[in-house]
Amino acid sequence: MAVTPVNLIPPKQAENAQTAQYTATGVKAIIDKFTVTNTSAGSVNFSVNLINASGSAGDSNLIIKTRAIAVSETYTCPELVGQVLEAGQFISTLASAATSLTIRASGREIS
Repeated sequence: MAVTPVNLIPPKQAENAQTAQYTATGVKAIIDKFTVTNTSAGSVNFSVNLINASGSAGDSNLIIKTRAIAVSETYTCPELVGQVLEAGQFISTLASAATSLTIRASGREIS
């Protein structure tokens, strides 16, 4: 068994449509850090789902629901730290405004 530190989601702007950001492909993954930074001039809502393989976003896999991220705020998402994704499971996000939130996640992949 190998444990490899990885950048699960390189820094990027979150989309304003439900979007798969990372899939645990052939590995188990553990989220160690997930940050959301508001780079816009207004408050923006942010949601995160941890979804089973071939599943879809819904209330049953919603981890963060419409959390308001204030102007210039960096939120460290403590709800996601330590969450485990089995092979095939994925992280999906939704922002209320496109190109307003910068997201990044790091963690470990176990193979």
